[in-house]
Amino acid sequence: MNRWAAAELDSVRQATATVFYPFSGPDFLNVYTMFPTARTYVMFGLEPVGSVPSRENLENPALLPAVRKSLWSVLNFSFFRTNDMAVDLKSVNLDGAVPLLMLFAARTSSHLQSVRPVQLDAQGQLHEVADTTRTPGSNAIQGAELKLQAADGTQKTIYYFSADLSDYKLATKSAPLAYVRTLGPLTTYVKSATYLMHKSYFSKIRNLVLERSNYLLQDDSGIAMKYFPKSNWQFTYYGTYRRPINLFAKQYQPELTAAYHDSLHRARPLPFGTGYNWRQTDSNLLLAKRRAPINK
Repeated sequence: MNRWAAAELDSVRQATATVFYPFSGPDFLNVYTMFPTARTYVMFGLEPVGSVPSRENLENPALLPAVRKSLWSVLNFSFFRTNDMAVDLKSVNLDGAVPLLMLFAARTSSHLQSVRPVQLDAQGQLHEVADTTRTPGSNAIQGAELKLQAADGTQKTIYYFSADLSDYKLATKSAPLAYVRTLGPLTTYVKSATYLMHKSYFSKIRNLVLERSNYLLQDDSGIAMKYFPKSNWQFTYYGTYRRPINLFAKQYQPELTAAYHDSLHRARPLPFGTGYNWRQTDSNLLLAKRRAPINK
């Protein structure tokens, strides 16, 4: 995966300061592998933010087996099984995404410098707060900021926010939309996103990605092809597109099948598995590049 990303995403990496990863959960490992030179990673998931584990929890002999079990699916299949993860971590008093983000940061050979709770107010402004385990205000979004120093000495920041990105929730808690619009041109990464942006009731976050991204790297669970204004985007296809797994069979895209069978623009190799069709021979990625980049 590292070698493929270095070769295929080199120009994208050079143009990327901020990566937006909606529906990410605490999956920092995959987004960092794809975009290790970015300075800022903005991640949104349904998992609670959580907090830095106490020393007592870290000394619990049950901790390592529980963490290993909770990470089994992401390390073997590249995606989290959210409900299973919540049960596994609760058993050892780990309360959300922060402990796993810390673990993944360490696995990238980065030095974790600080972790602090933050919050988005109703207008999408970022504020430091005292405690992420407390219930936020009615329109506030809880989050955490992690400061890292990468192995090469560069400074990086992870922002993780716990938020429901459906249209229904964003109608009354629109802070995520307002905040992301302040970040400048984005590279967006989407993987194993349960095909939510295929649906009509995730149109706000889908439109935001299309509005603010210069690049979008996704598997077929991201934005359906029918929503891309074709005149605005250039596409590179990787791997193999067959059909979604049975759980998501209704999200099959004939347009994507046609693209993968285009003899004049053949899909490029994808030498690893990713997403729900996690076997190497079944996986796919799409790199969408905006033809006329946005600059601010």
